[in-house]
Amino acid sequence: MLILKKEDYEKMLKHCQDGLPNEACGLIAGRVEGDTKTVEKVYLLTNVDESREHFTMDPREQLAAVKDVRKNGLELLGNFHSHPETPSRPSEEDKRLAYDSAGEYLILSLMEEEHPVLNAFHIDKDKNVSRNEIKIIT
Repeated sequence: MLILKKEDYEKMLKHCQDGLPNEACGLIAGRVEGDTKTVEKVYLLTNVDESREHFTMDPREQLAAVKDVRKNGLELLGNFHSHPETPSRPSEEDKRLAYDSAGEYLILSLMEEEHPVLNAFHIDKDKNVSRNEIKIIT
């Protein structure tokens, strides 16, 4: 299970909406206890591809985020990105580029503007996808 504060969800949602019509992206960090991952910090990064169909995180921003994660004694839990025009599920490209089989892959679909959909996925080394539960807390 992934636990996400409502304010962090709203921060991610705004970043993804502000990035339209392109995909937006970022990293999530926090703590792991057993099967529960708790997000404590969200990093909003720039999609240098400026594309509706894929993303590449700005390398400098990504490095700065990783340094901040370490400085704060957190663990990098995974990443998030938006799908402006498609459902909240990994695309073939998302699966191909999923290099961290321990990471969470969050996808926020903005396909229906009034009904954004956020899902978390695990993508194993063989590119098999499973959905993880997300609990949004206040």
